[in-house]
Parts: sequence; C-alpha cells; structure tokens
Amino acid sequence: MMARTKKSRRSYGAGEWGRNRVRVFPDPKTGLYQIEWRENGRRLTRSLGHRSWTRAKRQADEFAAGFAQVNGRRGSEPQPLTLGGLFDIYGEEVTPTKAETTQRSDRAAMSMFLRFFGPDRSPATLSQRDWDRFIRERRAGRVGASGKPASDRTVGYDLRILLAILNWAAKSRDERGRLLLDSNPLRGLRVPMEKNPTRVVLSDEEYEALLKASGQVGWRFRVALVLAHETGHRIGAIRKLRWRDVDFEDRTILWRAEHEKTGYEHRTPVTAEALAALEEARRHNRGAGDAPVLPAPRDPSACVSGPRVAAWWKSAERRAGLEPKRGRGWHSLRRKFASDLMGLPLKVLCDLGGWKEAQTVLRCYQHTDEVQLRTALDSRPSKVRD
Repeated sequence: MMARTKKSRRSYGAGEWGRNRVRVFPDPKTGLYQIEWRENGRRLTRSLGHRSWTRAKRQADEFAAGFAQVNGRRGSEPQPLTLGGLFDIYGEEVTPTKAETTQRSDRAAMSMFLRFFGPDRSPATLSQRDWDRFIRERRAGRVGASGKPASDRTVGYDLRILLAILNWAAKSRDERGRLLLDSNPLRGLRVPMEKNPTRVVLSDEEYEALLKASGQVGWRFRVALVLAHETGHRIGAIRKLRWRDVDFEDRTILWRAEHEKTGYEHRTPVTAEALAALEEARRHNRGAGDAPVLPAPRDPSACVSGPRVAAWWKSAERRAGLEPKRGRGWHSLRRKFASDLMGLPLKVLCDLGGWKEAQTVLRCYQHTDEVQLRTALDSRPSKVRD
C-alpha cells in the first residue's frame, strides 16, 4: 500500500521521508509545476512543464511509486536523516503554519545553518563544540548573509530557531512510527543574551511630533500610529486588521490568533481616539467584511506590508525633526502603552495589550521614570515625628 500523502495550498508530497519522498509545487515566477526529490543526499528539481494541479499530483504519486522500486523493496531501511532532510520536512510541514515574517526568519536561519554545518550532517551528531563554534563565527560576522558581526540577541534568535526544529524532530514520527530524532542533542545549552538590550520607550513629546507629521505621510500611517498608541498592540497585528474584526457598536476590536505573535486571540475595548482613527479609515476606505482596514496602496484587497509601514515610520521621523535613535520604532509604542498603564493590575494590562505572560511585561516592556519613582516615595507614610 502506498505511503500516506500530504497536500496543502503550497505543495503536494507523496512517498516516505528518507526513502521515496517527492514533492510538487508551483514555480512562483512561471506558475509551472516543479517536482522535487532527493537522490544520494542531493536535492534535485525539474519542471513538469504544465500548470495542471490534478496532473501534477498524479505525477507525484507515480514518481514516488517508481522511486520506491528503484530504491529497494518495501520495508527496506530508510536513509539516515540529514540536517538538509530535517529542514526540508520542517520547512514543508511547520514553517507554512507560521506568520509571514516568521516564515522568512525560519528559511533564512535554515539556509544559514545548512551552509555552516553542511546539508549532509546528521543532526544527532551536533554538540557543544558546534554550538560554541557557531556563536564565535556569527559574532565575528563570518556567518550570515550580511557579513557583519551579529549581536548576542541576533545569535540567540538564530539558535532558538535551531532548538525549536530539533525539539520538534524529537517529538515527531515518520511514516513508520519512528521518531525523527531520539532526542535534541543541543538541549540545555545556554543561548547568548544581550546584557543591556535597547528597549526604547517613545516619549509623549515624540508621539505628539509624529502625530503632527502623520498627515504628510498619509492617512494609513496616521490611523496605524493612533491604533498602536491607543491599543498597545504590535504593528503586525494592526496592519492585518479586517473590517470584520472591528465592532463600532460595541467599541471593540478582535485580535485574531493567526496575526498575533503569541497566537493569543482576544477582544479588547477601544478608546475614543482609536475609534476616531477607525472612523477616519472608514471614510478613506469604504470596505467591509474581509476587506483590510489598512489596504495596500496598490492593491485594496491586500493589507499594507511590513516594509511599507517601517518606511512610513522613518519618513515620519524625518518630517517630525526627530534624530534617528536605535530601538525607536513601532515597538516603542507598545512599551509606552505598558509604561503609561503601569498602575493597572497586571492581568488587566496583559488582556488589554495582548500579552500572555505577565513576566514578559515586567521584563521587557514596563519602564519607570524619575517622576513615577518620586511619586511612589512621596506616597509612602512618613514615620518622622516633629
């Protein structure tokens, strides 16, 4: 009996991993279907020369069946799992379920690790020496597409992706019911952390300056700026809002799990300022239902992109006369929200801003200033008697 197959919007796979696995997918440039398989540790691809999804799936099944006969009788031992093979599996089954930016990070990190360790390396043989060597080379700028030295924060981010893949492999089984990896060989190793990370909190004066300059950038930027300030949510979640998520009557916004970094779906009330910004968006963009609140300038059916909102921020800074400051970006508004509402119970603040863990707010988002510290001291009952 033929091994199970898997289909998705992106590709269709047939056969067994390590034995006769093949995959068909459309070429993003031409639309012609491609077929991909591994042979002697190498990944090979060729064009099928057509755009028929039904025909491509049939060819994948036929190719996998023929490939199985070439590679031996049914029940033969599969080829040992390589790092390249593991990344292929993870990239096909797990990465597509993540947000767009996270998918790009996954692919960039996997490509970097393949260049560093080699695609034929057995993941089970990774060790402390490999871990330490990667950290040294990445810090020195000898690893990575930019060729520049990487901070401990960046190195840590890369290694967490590798750890996530290895942890997944240690819990996932192949078509024969065997674990892809017996265990994560790098489990428990210390991930580098930045000693003094730059976590800028946007000031009231800076926000007012950006707000004044927002009209010169465009209505989309102004709406996004006000929503980020008033809701405390990430710009990635804000720019993906659809009109079906906004309830003008109840004055609430539904933040969908697929657009939240933490996967936490929740609904929050909005302030009068946020509601006014949404009304402004509705005047410029009369869409409804699944239409985006902040449509892309050239495609009203699509949400505005991340690079574009980042460019708007830089443009607004220049127009507002603000000197560039590392760390002062959209996320500084999220820190401002957490710091402005420091007096609220943590549970309330987490629900309003979409944080799942209170410790994250305390560690990364709330910042005290001198006025708050002095106010706290002044409120302390005095024990000194005249």
